[in-house]
Amino acid sequence: MTQVRVLAGTRKGAFVLTSDGKREKWSVTGPHFGGWEIYHMKGSPVNPDRLYASQNTGWFGQLIQRSDDGGASWQPVGNEFGYVGDPGTHLWYDGTQRPWEFKRIWHLEPSASDPDTVYAGAEDAALYKSVDGGVTWSELTGLRLHSSAPGWQPGAGGLCVHHVEAHPSRPDTLFMQKHWDVMRSDDGGLSWTEVSGNLPTDFGFPIGVHPHEQETIYVVPITSDSLHYPPDGRLRVWRSRSGGYEWEELSAGLPERDCYVNVYRDAMAVDTLDQCGVYFGTTGGQVYASADAGDSWAPIVRDLPAVLSVEVQVLP
Repeated sequence: MTQVRVLAGTRKGAFVLTSDGKREKWSVTGPHFGGWEIYHMKGSPVNPDRLYASQNTGWFGQLIQRSDDGGASWQPVGNEFGYVGDPGTHLWYDGTQRPWEFKRIWHLEPSASDPDTVYAGAEDAALYKSVDGGVTWSELTGLRLHSSAPGWQPGAGGLCVHHVEAHPSRPDTLFMQKHWDVMRSDDGGLSWTEVSGNLPTDFGFPIGVHPHEQETIYVVPITSDSLHYPPDGRLRVWRSRSGGYEWEELSAGLPERDCYVNVYRDAMAVDTLDQCGVYFGTTGGQVYASADAGDSWAPIVRDLPAVLSVEVQVLP
């Protein structure tokens, strides 16, 4: 029977939520790495039981963890993330130049064809690749050595891009939620068009793409870059079925008032079932799910630590 596995990284550990294909009742295991920030956790599309997790604290630094049994057990793998050559400097917020400095892994992206190949995005902004299951890492220097890189502000979530998604069957069409504006590109990112349309605010962090409908996308509007909570304290997901040109508010089952949580950039995911499920986590510790492509919502868990990331897997 089909199973659905939701991977939730939080401020104080990792949690694995599982259900059958109906997505009505959920079991929860964790916390794995209790007390540690798990900024991102994701499974291999080739081997769903191969999971990678980015574990971090201000005291002990960065660790990459790997599971080969769907999260039942974990082992630390390689943790050497160096810059190739002289790292040079980049622009800081006060207008000065500062050295590039590795701080943590923001995002892990396993290969679609090889369970031992995985990519990692870092702060300060850099890309890494492993071909041995995370044991060793090498920098992909094209990002950091780009001609415009000395003018970037890549620390503390800089560069202003919050999340980018592509439709699996149309990879040249990209949808982006950036610091302000929802954008789309139909030429692989060479040019962009704003598609914020009738959203109540065009500031937000995550963006999700429907697996079967090429023009259906989801965002969670946040009041502003200084007010990280939903407009008017009403938590809403907004869906566009026109690639961003028209938006509809999705509210059934979501808080109607006094809700002042945030939804981070990697805290939304969409499963691949025929009637797709949509999931997002909040800084209040809730993970919400919709088993009907966003028409209605319910919390599948309420009292986790602040949720940093949400990913989903469909298991045979």
